[in-house]
Amino acid sequence: MTISNNYLKPEDLIRFTQAVYESEGVPKDDAYLAADTLVQSELWGHSSHGLLRLSWYYARLCSGAMKHVTNSSLVVDSNAIAILDGGDGVGQVVAKRAVEESIRRAKQHSVGIVSVKNSNHFGTCMYFTRMGAKEGCITILMSNAGPNMAPWGGRQKKIGTNPWSIAVPGGKHGAVVMDMANSGVARGKIYLAQKRRQSIPNDWAIDKEGRPTTDPQAAIEGFILPMAGHKGYVMGVMVDILSGVLSGGAFLDQVHGPYDPINKSSACHLVISLNVSAFQPLAEFEGRIDEYIRSLKDVPLAEGHQQVYFPGEMESQADAKNRRLGLLLPEDTMLSLKQVALESGQEKLLPFSI
Repeated sequence: MTISNNYLKPEDLIRFTQAVYESEGVPKDDAYLAADTLVQSELWGHSSHGLLRLSWYYARLCSGAMKHVTNSSLVVDSNAIAILDGGDGVGQVVAKRAVEESIRRAKQHSVGIVSVKNSNHFGTCMYFTRMGAKEGCITILMSNAGPNMAPWGGRQKKIGTNPWSIAVPGGKHGAVVMDMANSGVARGKIYLAQKRRQSIPNDWAIDKEGRPTTDPQAAIEGFILPMAGHKGYVMGVMVDILSGVLSGGAFLDQVHGPYDPINKSSACHLVISLNVSAFQPLAEFEGRIDEYIRSLKDVPLAEGHQQVYFPGEMESQADAKNRRLGLLLPEDTMLSLKQVALESGQEKLLPFSI
């Protein structure tokens, strides 16, 4: 099962995770998608959005907060524009359909815009925007989230980290990808530090009294700080408006995050795909991207750095390395997976022993 002593095969982790989803009635293909998104985050080196989240998603399935079977439907279908109701289904399944709808409309109308309501947390945005880039579309995906930041000047949780991603077809480079939250750090990284019993930098969050903290538990009880001060706050607000208000769905503290095991999420998203071929031949565009990246890298290296990265390259390199060597999971994540295995009856598929 393992590649070496403590390294795990990604396919074994996908098989186990898929079985956990299927044990709660999630259809096979949907279960595979949800499992793949979690393992892919690990492969990219983003453990904060990886397998530590399985127990959260599983708890939401068990409580009924997230529906086992995703019955999404188009409530608006108007040429380049659509509104998709996710029906409180599995977030990854809803996000995939929204991106596919967006790409299909972009191929037909040069641009495809899909607004989504009544969805769930779907993991990392770039899993889905990269799908668009592979199809020759510049794809933008954003989502609102459960509140953990205060409005600028306030002291009450109202705004989520509200992530967004842009993926651009990169030719031989694969894709050029931005994926970021509008907070100084993704909330998952604070949960990861809590699980590992590690301190956090004192500029990530403040406690409930408004004081800087290095204690991840105090940060969870307090407020995550926006990226770049008021600029991150404004960006978070705009993502919430474009995701929640525009779709006719939930916004601000009407949204519940994946950490909440019992409340309907009501998360909303927005997908925009631009068909590159409507602007210029795709091969010409990819040649220009190649020229762009070559120029980006044609600079002297700063002290302490081994290379200049284009956006998304670090994850691509991590993916190649981790597929070759296998994945090393933190002990706390492995303990969490063991507990889920016991609860779901999937102990035989757990690809490690503790």
